[in-house]
Order: sequence, then C-alpha cells, then structure tokens
Amino acid sequence: MADNFLEKQRANYEQRKAQWLKKKRLVRMVVRTIDKPEDESL
Repeated sequence: MADNFLEKQRANYEQRKAQWLKKKRLVRMVVRTIDKPEDESL
C-alpha cells in the first residue's frame, strides 16, 4: 500500500458520492404532483 492506495480509493468514493447526490437532487426537482380529479359521481 505504498502508492497511496487508500487515499486514491477514498477520493474515488467521494467523487462518485458527489455525482450520486447531484443526480439525486436533480431527480427530486423533476417530480411533479398529480392533480386528483374531482369527484365524478356528483
């Protein structure tokens, strides 16, 4: 482990985590509410 293996793995993990969180936030913004139809039995 002389060539900073753990540091590289940690940096790679942090980068992937940041991309995942960014994607997760963008997906949340796109979600829209569905309008419920008025009661049709009236």
